Amino acid sequence: MPRLHHPAALAAVMLMSLAACGESESQTQGPGYGPNPTLPEPSRTLLPTVKVAPVNRWAQGATPIAAPGFQVKAFADGLDHPRWLLVLPNGDVLVAETNGPPKVKKPGFDIRAWAEKMIMGKAGATVPSANRITLLRDANGDGVAEVKTPFLTGLNSPFGMALVGDTLYVANTDSIVAFPYQTGVTRITAAPRKIADLPAGPINHHSTKNIIASPDGSKLYATVGSNSNVGENGMAAEARRAGILEIDIATGASRVFASGIRNPNGMGWEPVTGALWTAVNERDEIGNNLVPDYMTSVKDGGFYGWPYSYYGQHVDTRVTPQRPDLVAKALVPDYALGSHTASLGLTFYQGSAFPDHYRGGVFIGQHGSWNRKPPAGYKVVFVPFAAGKPAGQPEDILTGFLNAAGEAQGRPVGVTVDTAGALLVADDVGNVVWRVTAAQ
Repeated sequence: MPRLHHPAALAAVMLMSLAACGESESQTQGPGYGPNPTLPEPSRTLLPTVKVAPVNRWAQGATPIAAPGFQVKAFADGLDHPRWLLVLPNGDVLVAETNGPPKVKKPGFDIRAWAEKMIMGKAGATVPSANRITLLRDANGDGVAEVKTPFLTGLNSPFGMALVGDTLYVANTDSIVAFPYQTGVTRITAAPRKIADLPAGPINHHSTKNIIASPDGSKLYATVGSNSNVGENGMAAEARRAGILEIDIATGASRVFASGIRNPNGMGWEPVTGALWTAVNERDEIGNNLVPDYMTSVKDGGFYGWPYSYYGQHVDTRVTPQRPDLVAKALVPDYALGSHTASLGLTFYQGSAFPDHYRGGVFIGQHGSWNRKPPAGYKVVFVPFAAGKPAGQPEDILTGFLNAAGEAQGRPVGVTVDTAGALLVADDVGNVVWRVTAAQ
């Protein structure tokens, strides 16, 4: 089975490296972005880079910094780890307040798991999951939700949501479930109806599962992240993971739509070509500038390299045995979004409230690095599109999530567009949903 050859002392020193890193600093912008990124040689050090931004949440009245021509304010605050968003046709906004399920402890003391928990705790990523979807309603149109009420409770680490007709689909960490929906309701109490199981199990390394409906409403597409960094838990643990599944709504039957995608999250239908696009987190521990996270169109049956290669056919020598047959098939992603930026949210802009430059382009929520010096991500960016393809460099839309001391006031995750054409951003560390509008 493939495994990762870590240095013998790696787990023991991970926590020690919180205050020191194993690599020199480099810029957060540059050749690791765009359709043709320049990839350096892999760099493996005894101490992996660990640069965690400790949490220091927004002060009262503080906000991120909007790009010139935009303004931002809190649409809703006081939430509990809001991660993903769905705008309903009547303008109501659903927000998944969620986190991963409790980890199943291995027998004995696992120093690597302990170190990872400490690191993620410092980053604000280990809060218990509220297992709730909350409804936000701005009835008077002032850009602030005056209604904030539990909509669905008792879920299992919910993340993605999709509305098809009068049925609301929710992706728990282990299954897709359905609920009846009526326009304007503020709470659903009906029991869930299971549509399909999703890969979970005791490891469940990447627990978030996002969903999007096909344009005709007959199918759901579900993202499923890998169960490891680069296959070190064995490929048997990766069955139906590291890819996108296609689920037939009528029968619940599913198949692997695309594979070799380490950790896909956001998805959207590109409005010109109709192609499915996704934002992807790539692998760690081979350098400050490897491997770029990316967004890409997703081809039916396509293989994107993980774990055997990255960004096309660049072989990852840590994985054994090698699979040159699969590497030869690996597709090159469409657009690099910077290494370790943790690009999660993705939404195509089809509103009319922003200048024409933004129409048809894509907004990306970059959750931010924990293993890069200097940090990368911690912002929302925009990439213009033309003729169905990216057509320019990323443009900062929302910044300031890190303060001058390098502390995380917030971390952006899901992004979507409301019925008025404003951009909504879920901030899971700041516990806020931000609303970005064109400046008046």
